[in-house]
Amino acid sequence: MTFAVSVAALHKRYPNVHALRGIDLDIHQGEFFGLLGPNGAGKSTLINVLAGLVKPSSGSAAVLGHDVQRDYRAARLSLGVVPQELLYDPFFRVREMLLLQAGYFGLGRSSHAWVDELMERLHLSDKAEASLQSLSGGMKRRVLIAQALVHRPPVIVLDEPTAGVDVALRQGLWQLTRELHREGHTIILTTHYLEEAESLCDRIAVLAKGSIAALDRQSALIARHPWRIAQLSLTHEQALPAALQVHVLRRDARRVLLRVARSADAEAHLCALVQQVGLADLALQIREPTLEEVFIELLDASARAAEVTA
Repeated sequence: MTFAVSVAALHKRYPNVHALRGIDLDIHQGEFFGLLGPNGAGKSTLINVLAGLVKPSSGSAAVLGHDVQRDYRAARLSLGVVPQELLYDPFFRVREMLLLQAGYFGLGRSSHAWVDELMERLHLSDKAEASLQSLSGGMKRRVLIAQALVHRPPVIVLDEPTAGVDVALRQGLWQLTRELHREGHTIILTTHYLEEAESLCDRIAVLAKGSIAALDRQSALIARHPWRIAQLSLTHEQALPAALQVHVLRRDARRVLLRVARSADAEAHLCALVQQVGLADLALQIREPTLEEVFIELLDASARAAEVTA
């Protein structure tokens, strides 16, 4: 089987940082894949290795079976990256830059219609002759997206694509991304907006300190999480008994979130404790954790494990 992305025993060491620590990862063709982690986890380093911008210290990485070092031309043709940073040449006009990018990949006049379609879909048509320097931050972001798609890559990496953009652009971007995914493109998304990953991604990898802390389908990550979440609605500031305090995840003036183990006995015990403080049954709701809550717990567990082995 040829994977969209295949990474094996991948390490990247800098003089003072071990950025990637033996990453093993296969992403299937046609997946919408989430690559999550805090700042410094290694996400950008991994993306830069796939894009040929960083040479790994050891291990291998391939895009659609093309090794990113030995077969770099085919690997780069197969990959489109929307970078996190706003990188642009201020002296080019929008359409001119996109045609130049198409030419970089060996595409001639046959690409012009696709460039025009991209500009229309990204609401750039009325900026076709504008200099990149004159554009707003949101418009520059749209040009970066168009640049990444200009050679119709089968694998697309979106590295924090909605950072600092307005709601309209965010919605337009996700609409375009879903269309590309339906057309068969593999999408790899990094984002700090975990609700985006929750609504879009099939499988998710969580990176922490250069290693994969978790890798599975989103539903499986949530199902194997040791806790469910109990939401206790309060009508006023009310003291909780010590037996309940140990379960508190977070609290505000009107709501307390509690961890509860995944068992009927644990839930029944929690309900009994709630009755002791005189709250009605309707004030307590037990639900599955969100992806964000699972993510935070995974990072905490990874940090605790790192402290034990240090």
